[in-house]
Amino acid sequence: MFVGDSMTIGSTGDFTWRYRMWQHLNATAAGPYRIVGPRRTLHDPVTGTADSSGYADPGFPEEARGHLAGWGEGWLHMAPVIGDAVRRYGADTLLVSLGLIDLGFYTNAEQTAENVRLFVARAREAAPHIRAVLMPVIPNVRAATDPAFGAQCARFNELLAKAVADLSIPGSPLLLASEPEGWDIEGATYDGTHPSERGERLLAGAFAGAMHQAWGVGGRYAAAGPREAVPAS
Repeated sequence: MFVGDSMTIGSTGDFTWRYRMWQHLNATAAGPYRIVGPRRTLHDPVTGTADSSGYADPGFPEEARGHLAGWGEGWLHMAPVIGDAVRRYGADTLLVSLGLIDLGFYTNAEQTAENVRLFVARAREAAPHIRAVLMPVIPNVRAATDPAFGAQCARFNELLAKAVADLSIPGSPLLLASEPEGWDIEGATYDGTHPSERGERLLAGAFAGAMHQAWGVGGRYAAAGPREAVPAS
């Protein structure tokens, strides 16, 4: 189950890094897998609602579009709902990218880290053997231009690493992903925050690399997977 904010849900016309991960798993997974979650759609910037089905590749199958991600949602919003989502959809692995929204609008680094711990506790109540890969906050254009916000992002990433170290257990392992190698605001985003097509691949690659190295899931990530081309209209 993919869990995230606007970088994960994507908006109309995006492929999304979820799509890139689906491609990767199709190409490398040794056994069957399912992508699950209560939501299927993208954010529509025209209506301001999450009701768009306009993926860049219309061949992205409905059964692979599942997620728990929302525009403007963070750890604060996902901690109360993760247990029910895990329980209802039978998730056993979470790929989580959250934090910018929390730090930007709702909670400081310490409060956000507490919500990380609550999130993990609620997920484990629903599925004691669940495992998760957690992505650090990737600094955006605001972090680069606002020193106080940048410092909060850096502090949260320190606390996130500590939470992963404290909470990971053999029966329910947690991984701290590395910030995507080669990420740069100009090339990896289209607006200073949200991933461009290159950024989507970098995000998917960071999650895929963590799972492959630690758990033997999938294989080495390829920058361009099968079915990369968009069908001609």
